Order: sequence, then structure tokens, then C-alpha cells
Amino acid sequence: MPETPPAGKDNLRIREMTIDDFPEVFHIGEEVFTAESFQSLYRTWDEFEITTLFNSDTELCLVAEGGGRILGFALGTTVTKHNSPWKYGYLVWVGVRSDIQQGGVGSGLFKEIKHRMKEQGVRMMIIDTSADNLPAIKFFQKQGFGDIQEHVYMSLNLTRKSRKKSVKKP
Repeated sequence: MPETPPAGKDNLRIREMTIDDFPEVFHIGEEVFTAESFQSLYRTWDEFEITTLFNSDTELCLVAEGGGRILGFALGTTVTKHNSPWKYGYLVWVGVRSDIQQGGVGSGLFKEIKHRMKEQGVRMMIIDTSADNLPAIKFFQKQGFGDIQEHVYMSLNLTRKSRKKSVKKP
């Protein structure tokens, strides 16, 4: 496989994703969002993530190209709450090839999706990540995010046998 050139501003192109990009975007997501890396990921990375967002908010599904191939992607959506004058932007997924992370691709994608959301009237952008995902937290803080809120996340492994205590009747 050819080596990817550095993802500097001069050779990085951000554009809307097309259907033809789905396989490459999916494979980058598989590489980045692994169960080993994100054991408590409450959302799972699958092809439905791409198609659902693409079908609802095509203009907020972006890819970054450089050196003749896709280097990363950003998938977002907007939310309007009932009885609220605010429109929210939700950046659902940002993925960059593992071998070129910290090269400016993620920042370029973020800058473009932020611009598009502002054009759509978004007043507040929201992201979420695991509390222990320090690289993601650092990335989003660099982009201007603050007001970190922690939330409770619980899981139940359904493949384990439960240990219910049986109640003995007299």
C-alpha cells in the first residue's frame, strides 16, 4: 500500500461524502473504533451509522482526501428540541486513519463541519466520548469545547449467567 503523504493544509481536501466513499469510511471506522480500544463504547460502529446519517444529513457527512485516498471522516447531524428556539449540532463520529492522527486531518474536518452547522443555524455543538478517552478529550478541547459533563454509563453482559439468589420457601 502506498505511503500517505503528510496531511498538510496544501494537500488536504474536505468534501461531502458520496455513496462510493462508504466502504473506505467504514474501514477507517473499523480501524479506529475497535472494541479493544473502546470497551465501554455505548454506540457500535457499523454500516448503519454511515447510512443513517448520510440519509438524514448528507451535507454533514464529510471526508478528508489527500494523496489520492480518504484520510478521515466526520459524521454529524442537527437536532431541534420541541419548545426550544435553539438548534443543536451533534458531531457523532470523527475518524482519522491511525497512521496519520495528529496531522491536521481531524482539525480540518472539524473546522468544515462547524462551518456547515453554523450555516444551518446551529447555536450549540455537542460531542460525547468516554471519560477515559484522553486523546479525544484533548482534541475537542483544542477545538474550543469546554464544560465537560460526566454521565453514568452502565452495561450488562448478557452472555454471562446471572447469579440470582434463590429464595427458599418454607
